[in-house]
Amino acid sequence: MATTAGAKKGLWSTIRRIAASDRISGLIMLGFALTGLVLANLPATAHAFETVAETHLFIPYTNLDLPIGHWAQDGLLTIFFLTVGLELKQELTTGSLANPKAAAVPMLCAVGGMIAPPILFLAVTALFSQIGPGEPGTLILTTTGSSIPFSEMSHGWAVPTATDIAFSLAVLALFAKALPGSIRAFLMTLATVDDLLAIILIAVFFSSINAWYWFIGIAVCAAIWAYLVRLKKVPWTAVGIVGILAWIMMFEAGVHPTLAGVLVGLLTPSREMHGELSPRAERYANKLQPFSALLALPIFALFATGVHFESMSPLLLASPLVIALIVALVVGKPLGIITTAWLSTHVGGLKMAKGLRVRDMIPAAVACGIGFTVSFLIASLAYKNAELSAEARFGVLVASLIAAAISGVLLSRQSKRFEKTAAAAVADAEDDESIDGDGIGQPSHTTEPTTPTEHPGTLADGTASVEIDFRH
Repeated sequence: MATTAGAKKGLWSTIRRIAASDRISGLIMLGFALTGLVLANLPATAHAFETVAETHLFIPYTNLDLPIGHWAQDGLLTIFFLTVGLELKQELTTGSLANPKAAAVPMLCAVGGMIAPPILFLAVTALFSQIGPGEPGTLILTTTGSSIPFSEMSHGWAVPTATDIAFSLAVLALFAKALPGSIRAFLMTLATVDDLLAIILIAVFFSSINAWYWFIGIAVCAAIWAYLVRLKKVPWTAVGIVGILAWIMMFEAGVHPTLAGVLVGLLTPSREMHGELSPRAERYANKLQPFSALLALPIFALFATGVHFESMSPLLLASPLVIALIVALVVGKPLGIITTAWLSTHVGGLKMAKGLRVRDMIPAAVACGIGFTVSFLIASLAYKNAELSAEARFGVLVASLIAAAISGVLLSRQSKRFEKTAAAAVADAEDDESIDGDGIGQPSHTTEPTTPTEHPGTLADGTASVEIDFRH
């Protein structure tokens, strides 16, 4: 019996370790996304995959009658959004967003990174509608030849706004082993605010409000959740029932139900209580992480990219919608982030972490062009036309892979530069020790080594900083 319990504990530890690895979990999700695209378009598997995705499951006495593909989007993805809500609450309370002044630059960069992509998306699609094939004001879908009015195509303006933090950090983990932690911290803060803005965007622009009384039910569920999770001994059965009811009422109210996860996550305590050693929001997020990273997100990605194209060919890459999304994510995201960083520091007088320059953020900013999870979700919400929705999700996948490849190259080069400066610093230190050991005296050279040693601190205005010291 003890052996069985130990084996289970060891297995669970392994699962948690895999889920905590940005590199492994990111590659797993990418693998599921590519698998979905292949299964939906191989003649041998396309019909079976579509049958599974379109099989309806319903909850009696409710309007919840959805195909399995939608359950993956509206149901399983709620686990991911609950994790996001818990992490947001912790960040707002004790994390990088607790001091808005310290996080001002990455917060503004998140805003800039969400404004530039829609502008480029609309500009590119408008250009195609005027000079492309077809009547002026329309766009032709490459794969089907369908004529789409620009007004309908423009509904996808929000698709390229989101950054997938899991994939962005996976790229950093794969290609940037020697970068200063301040760059990762900048990206983490930016992506956290990006998540918050994406949640607001979905709630405001992609909700169709139904009967008002459902919102009373949502408020009651929220109040009960907030009370239950503050008890010394949390009644998890009751908490689970309240969470499910909040999800159902959010669905019935016309608000995207995944936001129920964000709501209850933000209502969870994020400071130590009842003599506990760690905040509940932090503990719950850590416990949910394996389910989010290894279950919810891979299955969602499988069905999100599992769209069938009548003619799966390289012509898809010439689609106006795909090209617009590539430009918006690969060019617009880093352009918005870097431009905002430069303006906020050179014009607005704000400060980045000491030792960190705006140009140091370019490779990480390119990684923010990896849209993926939330972009897939917004694509399915923005377009009711199945052809447009399919091409939009394909465009997000291609753009994300391009952004990952470019940022991988840039991050690898940047990382090698830091490795060289660190190696030079070690060589200088060894030379100094050798000179002292021979009794010749102190080293006569004054060349300053450039090892990126970091020292967290606080500026005079209260802004948190990370100083990169080049002395040894």
